[in-house]
Amino acid sequence: MISREPTLERLAIAKSLLLTPFGLDESHLSRALTHIKAHQVDEADLYFQYTRHEGWSLEEGIVKTGSFSIDQGVGVRAVSGEKTAFAYSDDISEASLLDAAQTVRTIGSSALTKRVRVPSSKIAKARSLYGGTDPIGSMDSAAKVDLLGKVERMARAKDPRVAQVMAGLASEYDVVLVARADGTLAADVRPLVRLSVTVIAEQNGRREVGSSGGGGRFGLDFFDDAQISQYVDLAVHAALTNLDARPAPAGEMTVVLGSGWPGILLHEAIGHGLEGDFNRKGSSAFSGKVGQRVAAKGVTVLDDGTLTDRRGSLNVDDEGNVSGRNVLIEDGILKGYIQDAMNARLMGVAPTGNGRRESYAHVPMPRMTNTYMLAGDKDPQEIVASIKKGLYATNFGGGQVDITSGKFVFSASEAYWVENGKVQYPVKGATIIGSGPECLKHVSMIGNDMRLDSGVGTCGKEGQSVPVGVGQPTLRIDGLTVGGTA
Repeated sequence: MISREPTLERLAIAKSLLLTPFGLDESHLSRALTHIKAHQVDEADLYFQYTRHEGWSLEEGIVKTGSFSIDQGVGVRAVSGEKTAFAYSDDISEASLLDAAQTVRTIGSSALTKRVRVPSSKIAKARSLYGGTDPIGSMDSAAKVDLLGKVERMARAKDPRVAQVMAGLASEYDVVLVARADGTLAADVRPLVRLSVTVIAEQNGRREVGSSGGGGRFGLDFFDDAQISQYVDLAVHAALTNLDARPAPAGEMTVVLGSGWPGILLHEAIGHGLEGDFNRKGSSAFSGKVGQRVAAKGVTVLDDGTLTDRRGSLNVDDEGNVSGRNVLIEDGILKGYIQDAMNARLMGVAPTGNGRRESYAHVPMPRMTNTYMLAGDKDPQEIVASIKKGLYATNFGGGQVDITSGKFVFSASEAYWVENGKVQYPVKGATIIGSGPECLKHVSMIGNDMRLDSGVGTCGKEGQSVPVGVGQPTLRIDGLTVGGTA
């Protein structure tokens, strides 16, 4: 059997799901794009999407809910300068395509009508970072229910104080096809799975929560017994640790952030501020600072959509551009921003493969993929031992950031009070308060243990959500403000 090259295989799958069943082919796409380009526009594209999603959830020892959905449609966009016209439809047909094209081309209606021809199609460059597995079909329903039951049994067997277990299993099969006015044709087939575990532990009338989980762009067979046990261990450990937690001290102090998921602070407080749209408009704390020192020496931050099987990775972005490994900050110096096509054009730079959208019903914008800081040379234990009095935060919950000022507030879901280099006791109620640009300058020690998160991140921006990854080594940051309850 002769197999096709992965890029061609993905394109064939996309056409078979998004064009052929509706009597469409490339000539219809060219006709719609030609119609849009009849008026003066800088960019135009068609974005077709087919998505199947399945979810199961367990609570109180039984699988209480199961869901399955199919969504498909097309988004049609025209861009003139910094103006965008956008229309979408869940009806994929020649009529709806031409109707949407007629709607969006009015953005260039002030210009004279002209005759144009969309160039012959060319297949976009693409990566092969994950397989085209349909994760929904990679395990039957009975096995999925049994998997969730296994989570329940494992968690309860860990400790008699485990009072309640909740688990969720989600699978998605996403196929996209992008046709651009420059003749580019790109496709991607994106599997995505996630297993989540939440444990409530009770002792002497006190109840505390711990959570864990993970996933990525692969099939459900990733969740074998060893992987499930790891998630359960982490969730139970967090809940039991919080049973012994004391109120967190407050004030300005040294804070050490653990490796992995605490990189969410890096994502929120710094990553969003490096997105091209905010910097083009001058509304980011990092605007106009390319080439300048914005962080301590040793701090190197990347946004990398090219990591194999990762939740935030993409073979091509949602504008048909190949994903990239983009160095944003190198040894403390700002090197560049995360760009989609429109903001890159307006800023006179190349797109970075970060044009992302939640679905065919949304416009693309510059968004992060997998954002992380590279490792340093310090042993993590040495970093914790360096704290005279301070906080060691190993896990985070929610947070928020003001892009313009860079100020952020994050809540630590698992943290410890440290004195004279020794962990004293767990604390709860700790919030980390600071400024993204300022905290980067106060990084004084960088661990050699860079780790990515387990595959659970979802980023929100302007009402759109997309899957992302984060990561970092253990970091010591001096002079952060901790809001506590003590």
